[in-house]
Amino acid sequence: MAVAKKDQERVTYAWMYGAQARKDCKERSVPEYWEEQADAWLQGFDDLPLADAGKVKPVSDQMEAEVDEAGVER
Repeated sequence: MAVAKKDQERVTYAWMYGAQARKDCKERSVPEYWEEQADAWLQGFDDLPLADAGKVKPVSDQMEAEVDEAGVER
């Protein structure tokens, strides 16, 4: 599933704020502001890696062909 860049940033920030809340000895309850990204906030609080982080997306055949053609044209 493709996620808009702005949404990805909010998920990343939610994870970071969750991790910081754990370090600050706050309770494990998602603040109202982060309700939309509650899963990411809790993953950060629990010191879990962010879901989908580090997954390599495969390059499509069409993209490979475009890159190969661009390389040959030089």
